[in-house]
Amino acid sequence: MADRAPQAGDLLVASVLLSDGVFNSTVVLVLDSDEDGALGVILNEISQTPLDAVLPDWVGSVSEPRLLFHGGPVSPNGAICLASVMEAGEEPPGWRPLFDTVGLLHLDTPIEIVSGAYRDLRIFAGYAGWASGQLETEIAQGMWHVVTAEYADVFGRRPLNLWRTVLRRQPTSLAYFSTWLEDPDLN
Repeated sequence: MADRAPQAGDLLVASVLLSDGVFNSTVVLVLDSDEDGALGVILNEISQTPLDAVLPDWVGSVSEPRLLFHGGPVSPNGAICLASVMEAGEEPPGWRPLFDTVGLLHLDTPIEIVSGAYRDLRIFAGYAGWASGQLETEIAQGMWHVVTAEYADVFGRRPLNLWRTVLRRQPTSLAYFSTWLEDPDLN
């Protein structure tokens, strides 16, 4: 159902066909996509590791829910921070734009600089990655839908409902899948 290649700032919404136990009902924000492959973070999974156990200084700066998110199966001991600048057009040190006011913030940035400079912050343990051509193949097989990201997808207060929320707002027949249940007898 995707008619375009994913680019940084797009969402990959898992198809109901994707039932690998890793990406079921996930929404992935694409951080980078080129001929070498793609990477992104899962937006709708909470990590089992508490944020204060790994980055205690950042707990007061992250947005609600103040939790560490599970960004994906690659490098689970690494962390990626998404942050929204207060004003469009700003580019504070350590921050790189993705879309709108949302971008990547380097976690080596001193917390004193971070406090008050960003409207929202969210930290992800690990990421999702695809080798060259792999994501395009999965999209062609109907495993992912490429859709436009919105600010609330990244920093919304109900991340566990994100898969259905993103599907529901699509102007195509893709919206029908927002009511999908894993038990085929209930569909």
